[in-house]
Amino acid sequence: MPTILKEIRDLLVSLKLTVLLLVFSIVLVLAATLDQVNLGVWVVQEKYFNTFVVFWKVGGVSLAIFPGGYTIGGLLLINLLGSHLYRFAFTWRKAGIWLAHAGLILLLVGQLLTGLMQDEYHMRLDQGQTRNYSESFRNIELAITDTTDPKADQVVSIPERPLARLETVQHPRLPFRVAVKTFLPNSTLQMRAPNAAADPAAPATQGVGPQILATLKPLTYKADERNLPSAFVELIGPDGPIGTWLVSPLLEEPQAFAFAGRTYKMALRFARHYKPFSLTLLKFSHDRYAGTDIPKNFSSRIRLNTPDGRDDREVLIYMNNPLRYAGLTFYQAGFENNDTTTVLQVVRNPSWLIPYIACAVMTLGLLLQFGLHLTAFFAKRRSATA
Repeated sequence: MPTILKEIRDLLVSLKLTVLLLVFSIVLVLAATLDQVNLGVWVVQEKYFNTFVVFWKVGGVSLAIFPGGYTIGGLLLINLLGSHLYRFAFTWRKAGIWLAHAGLILLLVGQLLTGLMQDEYHMRLDQGQTRNYSESFRNIELAITDTTDPKADQVVSIPERPLARLETVQHPRLPFRVAVKTFLPNSTLQMRAPNAAADPAAPATQGVGPQILATLKPLTYKADERNLPSAFVELIGPDGPIGTWLVSPLLEEPQAFAFAGRTYKMALRFARHYKPFSLTLLKFSHDRYAGTDIPKNFSSRIRLNTPDGRDDREVLIYMNNPLRYAGLTFYQAGFENNDTTTVLQVVRNPSWLIPYIACAVMTLGLLLQFGLHLTAFFAKRRSATA
């Protein structure tokens, strides 16, 4: 083996690299915890953990200053696997160590899969309301709905990324192109003064846009707040522009228009995740300790129903007792509107069992290793006494 490959191998399997990566992990967690005050938990996860490199802005320039969570976790995984394959021979006396390290490797893999595959949404249900979709807390989409057929709607949704990049989108199901003229990541809306001059940066010509003023706001990173974007969207048909609309989640109702003999509705809304079943809120309970306003219990009695009628049952969701169904987990997250609206957190995490399995494997390995050493100790002591 060439010398340089040996050096790389020795570095990847060395204990010094293990210690260095653990120190880097401590520094990364400490920096992320301190920065969470300014950026919030979601942005901190993206900036420090769900990335290969941590960037820091200095004078408007982003500089790579520290390895991110993917880099540190990946190197730790390589270090553990390489050390076992190269340094440790498998014997029954070392079986506990092998199991403990296998559990740690499984834990690292599980965390990677969680970061890549987990989705989190929320579902708001008024008492008596039925829904078959949940909504993202942060991501938005532009939904254009063809309402021509009275029996069924056809929905085309454009995700946030092309909207923020001011791209022009042509979808096969739409007879026009969608061109984003202006995108405000966080905004406020207010009625325009009757005699106010037109704003060249807000060229709305259709819908409610000409009567409304959209103003850019600083982005918020607080956990209990979210950004409310707005955009000016121009629709372009085969013969030229159709018009420009102002769209925003702050507008409660979609805006209707007609083109080429068909009717449409358009709205900028928080991204939806539709499900093959529906939930109906039967009753929300907010129990308090007697004589106080201190919460004692939150619970939602839900009716779960599938279109084919195979599943139709009532479920009680409360703290530490979520509903697990169809690969989704529904947690009781909060309430609104004086105890008449429940808020459920909806989590899709295909790898949710891996951390439990990893902890069980590590526990078994530690108990086995401790038991082997304890048995050897007693055997040696009896031999010395004899």
